[in-house]
Amino acid sequence: MFSFITQNWQGCPLVSHEAVINLIGHTATATGPRIKAKLNRKKYPTGMKISDLERAQVRLQPAKFHREWNYTIVPDT
Repeated sequence: MFSFITQNWQGCPLVSHEAVINLIGHTATATGPRIKAKLNRKKYPTGMKISDLERAQVRLQPAKFHREWNYTIVPDT
């Protein structure tokens, strides 16, 4: 969907978060899924470090296409 999103905002100045959210939210393809976008103003901590053990515990399910960067984070059961 990102290629369609970038086509939608081509030539539009991204001057605010609202402009980005509106452009993303109004992106559509003829046959594909619809996109919903919402601004999250919550503050998140930066600079957090996780250990190799913590990273290894994240369950990643590689996609069939370009599995080196396409994956799903699978929740714990």
